[in-house]
Amino acid sequence: MIQLGTGRGGAPVLSLRLIEIKVGKTSYSYITSVLDPQILPPYVVADLYRRRWRVEEAFYTVKRLLGLSYLWTGSINGIKLQVWATWLFYAVLVDLGDAVADELSLPFDRISLEMIFRGLYHFSVANDKGKADDPIKYFAAPENQDLGVVKYLRKPVSKLDLSPFPPPS
Repeated sequence: MIQLGTGRGGAPVLSLRLIEIKVGKTSYSYITSVLDPQILPPYVVADLYRRRWRVEEAFYTVKRLLGLSYLWTGSINGIKLQVWATWLFYAVLVDLGDAVADELSLPFDRISLEMIFRGLYHFSVANDKGKADDPIKYFAAPENQDLGVVKYLRKPVSKLDLSPFPPPS
């Protein structure tokens, strides 16, 4: 428990909980205002933090890859249309990536949305030549693995040390 500040009668202004989790030889620290570990166990905090980065990755992809960091117009209606269309296309891209992952029997995390996006040009060329009609099958085909749609495996992540808390069920 962390107590911050001093209020009336010496009572702390803010109470926080420090959570430390060890992954392999690396320790991670998280601070939360949820004080009861029965309500918010440490493994849930670590999982929520990991999922938070998925949101950050989505914003990064939409801004960098799909160009939402630049607005094409100054009108409110034009900006709304650009934002809506970009996020709609991102949703379609995620859906396509998920379908390719299913086709290859891989987890979604192993699929590069950037390379799917860049590979759409190659698919359209193959489609124009009559060599492909299904983007899912096209991206999953062994002869098209040079498009880099499947991410290379990195060093495996060590198992979380959740003691003394039980693992999630």
